[in-house]
Amino acid sequence: MQEFLLFMHNDTTGTPTSSMWDVYLTTLQARGAFRGGSGIGTGEALRKEGDAAGIAAHLVGFIRLQAEDIAEARTLVNGNPVYECGGTVELRNLPED
Repeated sequence: MQEFLLFMHNDTTGTPTSSMWDVYLTTLQARGAFRGGSGIGTGEALRKEGDAAGIAAHLVGFIRLQAEDIAEARTLVNGNPVYECGGTVELRNLPED
């Protein structure tokens, strides 16, 4: 099994509801794929020397998933409230190194 992060952007065309989130997270848990997640609040970008790039303000949350491979992880996007409301989600593999 591999782990993935599903980042959610703040570009929805509709409004995700709490009931949509309840159904989606329950489905992920039932499939044994949910490994945690959270909304992402404000913050700051830091760099030891020079000016840091700004924070990625378009990221508003993440979910950690477990799946056999990227193809299975892609199926876990279905039902995600951000995705279903026309927003962008970003699926990233978490290497084991």
